[in-house]
Amino acid sequence: MMVMVMVGEGVGFQDLPEGCIANVVSLTTPRDACSLALVSSTFRSAAESDSVWDRFLPSDYNDIVSQSTSSSCRSKKQLYLSLCENPILVDDGKKSFQLDKAYGKKCYMLSPRMLFIVWGDTPRYWKWTPLPEARFSEVAELVSVCWLEIRGWINTHMLSPDTLYGHTLCSSQAPQGPMVSSTNQLRSPLQLLESKPTSEPCSLIRKGEEAKVSDRPSSGRDIQPNSHGGCSRTTTTT
Repeated sequence: MMVMVMVGEGVGFQDLPEGCIANVVSLTTPRDACSLALVSSTFRSAAESDSVWDRFLPSDYNDIVSQSTSSSCRSKKQLYLSLCENPILVDDGKKSFQLDKAYGKKCYMLSPRMLFIVWGDTPRYWKWTPLPEARFSEVAELVSVCWLEIRGWINTHMLSPDTLYGHTLCSSQAPQGPMVSSTNQLRSPLQLLESKPTSEPCSLIRKGEEAKVSDRPSSGRDIQPNSHGGCSRTTTTT
């Protein structure tokens, strides 16, 4: 993003009031703000101000953060970086929330309990167990099954508007278990409710619509934006 500010003769950009500089910086991106903070002490003070980073945070961040007891940051910049690097549990531990570091887009992971798993309550086929390295209290372990069907839903009111999202089914393979871990075998479309399935790896979902995700095995569902117009995929197993 390019921002142009006209200044008078003999007046440099850094001579402008800090509030004016902060307002200009807030119209850029978090990455640009960090770069501009290196220009001078005046720029650093403006670029690290709460007024700038409040613009980078989602408009409903207070409601989201209030659902977690793990966030205690002194500044808006610290809060932003914390949400990027340390996902928090929300919705009574049923979802995990974090921000995309470059652009501040919302990313969610759905816990296994938020997914519809065929025969998920049948011990013969699925076992629910805690996993120390997992972010959720328990994961679904596939024991044995001849029909594998897993579905999940998320209301797009929760997501960043006008953003192309991709999704990933996060799983790991037990030492001697049947769990499939190849991401090539786990790809599926992100579908709109009441829409026809698509063979594309992801679909554009807009604010106000409800999206459905459907796939095969499960330790969680990760839904992330892609700032470059494609699908984001992760290799995390939590």
